[in-house]
Amino acid sequence: MNLNLTETQKLIQDTARNFAQNELEPVAAQLDQDPYKEENKEIFLKNLKKLAELGLMGINIEAEFGGSEAGVISFSVAMTEIGRACASTAVTMSVSNMVAEVIQAVGTEEQKKFYIPKICSGEYSAGSFALTETSAGSDPSDMRTMAVLDGDEWVINGNKIFISSAEIAGCYVMWAVTDKEAKKGRGISTFILEQIDPGLSVGRAEHKMGQHASSTNELIFDNCRFPEDRLMGKLNDGFRVAVAELTGGRIGIGSMALGIGLAAIEYATKYAKERIQFNQPITNFQAIQWMIAESYTELEAARLLLMRAAYQKENTDFFARESSMAKYFATEAAEKACRNAVQMLGGYGYSDEYPVERYTRDTRVASIYEGTNEIQRLIIARDILRSLG
Repeated sequence: MNLNLTETQKLIQDTARNFAQNELEPVAAQLDQDPYKEENKEIFLKNLKKLAELGLMGINIEAEFGGSEAGVISFSVAMTEIGRACASTAVTMSVSNMVAEVIQAVGTEEQKKFYIPKICSGEYSAGSFALTETSAGSDPSDMRTMAVLDGDEWVINGNKIFISSAEIAGCYVMWAVTDKEAKKGRGISTFILEQIDPGLSVGRAEHKMGQHASSTNELIFDNCRFPEDRLMGKLNDGFRVAVAELTGGRIGIGSMALGIGLAAIEYATKYAKERIQFNQPITNFQAIQWMIAESYTELEAARLLLMRAAYQKENTDFFARESSMAKYFATEAAEKACRNAVQMLGGYGYSDEYPVERYTRDTRVASIYEGTNEIQRLIIARDILRSLG
């Protein structure tokens, strides 16, 4: 495996970095502090549109459908750069890319040609991944939302929770039970819905610890009707699709967390070089030096794990273990880097006048969504045990 980026990968990385530094970083705190203000909502949506115009909403999507066709490594390095500046924008970008990839992987030609270009171009501000339910979190096979075929239309009843970008999404890839008599996980199918579908409504927004500018809502299906041809992939094969796409999505979340962790420890290190105590910069003290050394080492290890997982996804069909390892390690390393950053700033680290407070809140959820880190440990262990016979 060659760890040097190709010219295309460098171009994507530089494009994302420049956009993040010039457009996202200056407004990130403003969006975090008052995400419901109309002016801030408009800024957030405009930045998503600019991301699409730069080709960052379909990085691993074929050019035929409006994508950049730059691959998974390009996606990972771009996510890290966007994550450095604004986690709310980063998670929206990650999920939208994932939604486009699901449609590309299992959608019909008509579905691909209709929906993917709208995501990649920014005509849809975002795409949403509607899987989680009250009874189906770490165990999505226990979902209760039902889809019944009525003539040439599907009728869905139920709800989904914790859906990122639900308020602004143009389309949703969602899962529902289509055969309640089938064995657990066997009778689930994948659909694509639009926000304008009758019977679909977006519920209340969650008030979260972090990533405030990214909306997270309940989706409610009350006899929601849509055409029969919105089924994606094979009937009753949806659980396999969901598991496969979550596996790839973990690379995006891990890459975002890496960016947050790097932003936090870099800010704290620069601060510590200027902070004078006992007549000298606090970087002269071993306690601070060890925090710097630990965080940079662990984040570099996370970057290498993410590169490995991205390479595996891009070049093979076997990347579940690598993806889970990368997501687990990167999110833990990022969270530790944020804790170290707060400690290095002392009381200022606990104040929202300094960005490490926001970084700390933003990174906390990364070890929860796209599969909790406890689930990642199970996946890793089971794969290792299986490989040993």
